[in-house]
Amino acid sequence: MRTVTVVGASLAGLHAARELRAQGFDGRLVIVGDEPHRPYDRPPLSKDFLTGRADEDQLALTDAEETAELDAEWLLGVRARGLDARGRTVLLDDGRTVSTDGVVVATGASARRLPGDGLAGVHTLRTLDDARALRAELTRGPRRVVVIGGGFVGAETASSCAALGHSVTVVEAAPLPLVPQLGAEMAAVCATLHRRGGVELVTGASVAALRGTVAVTSVALSDGRNLPADVVIVGIGATPNTAWLAGSALVLNDGVLCDDGCVTSLPRVVAVGDVARVGGMRAEHWTSATEQPRVAVTNLLAGRTVECARTVPYFWSDQYGARLQFAGRRREGDTVRIVEGVLADGGPADDGFLARYERDGRTTAVLSVDRPRPFTRVRRELVRAERTQPTSGQTQPTDKGEQPTGGWVQPTDKGEQPTGGRVQPTDNRERSTGDRVQPTGHRAPSTVL
Repeated sequence: MRTVTVVGASLAGLHAARELRAQGFDGRLVIVGDEPHRPYDRPPLSKDFLTGRADEDQLALTDAEETAELDAEWLLGVRARGLDARGRTVLLDDGRTVSTDGVVVATGASARRLPGDGLAGVHTLRTLDDARALRAELTRGPRRVVVIGGGFVGAETASSCAALGHSVTVVEAAPLPLVPQLGAEMAAVCATLHRRGGVELVTGASVAALRGTVAVTSVALSDGRNLPADVVIVGIGATPNTAWLAGSALVLNDGVLCDDGCVTSLPRVVAVGDVARVGGMRAEHWTSATEQPRVAVTNLLAGRTVECARTVPYFWSDQYGARLQFAGRRREGDTVRIVEGVLADGGPADDGFLARYERDGRTTAVLSVDRPRPFTRVRRELVRAERTQPTSGQTQPTDKGEQPTGGWVQPTDKGEQPTGGRVQPTDNRERSTGDRVQPTGHRAPSTVL
């Protein structure tokens, strides 16, 4: 291969570019991103950036030295609109085309929206531009904030808004927030965190409408209640960015369908991160974005699946002064027991706790609140156990497979002749996942602890 194009200047896309160079690819590397920004760290958007404790320069995932080492062509602020597999070409929405021998699809996911979210004061929080707009609005004095969705991003955003002194209400359609991810017992613990933080939690009610003329004024609920609102933040999950791949012959179903090695149904095309449904599962995890690229690039350069991804889902969430960490695959029917620490008034005590999820005498997942060291030990156990298990055996892209309920899974973000093409000018005028990673100045491949 002489040219590889990474579509998506995301965390996963950046890791794919790093892996290409680390694994010896010295050809032309093109990175296409629909945002004008180089890859940045998304987790702080709902926390330190929103509250003003972090600035934009602290979000960067690359520095000038690494950018030079990658020796890539960055096409930023332009969206991919199509993939011509026969012509080995990525089509851009400004009319240009990129001829390529291999493609890494890393276009991530976009925030789900609600009808009426065009009103002023209604926000989503997925991108840097989203966070800029929300932060600006939250600095205009006290606001009545309604957060729709009690997932991790919703909880983190609510926590940040409360810390800024705003009146905050969280609306969650389920009886408790985070039941699919944590189970009812631990979800109740998270509900206590909201209340301790001075945030009103409304559960078991869905949103009927957003009210207002030019700007939002209230949120109407399905049970007849009406919540006054100056700011509404919609945090109801994300959908994979696959529209640009329609008609490409890639198999699409809640993401790009891949085998266990991130290999798609088209030769020399792999997919990673939030957009990839690997071995039957699409998971918006930090580990997906940082670990899948190594396997995907290995298989892309080999021209076939020679290695499979073995990732233990992992995420963390900072809310109301507590750090939650989760790893593993919780399923319905697993039992959960607190093995370190205790609960106090339905929530974590001051020194936190560690809980193990178990099935048939073995640990399937672990949840920690402010217990990072014991959490890391159990996470390592899970990683070791994962490596001894056989893969699912999927050597063809598939949309079948059991969906685990834990670990922030969304149900609900490859030998042909090289063409060696260049970007062709025409007359016509890029939680969580919640991806969690620290910026680095080199391109060493990531590893699980």
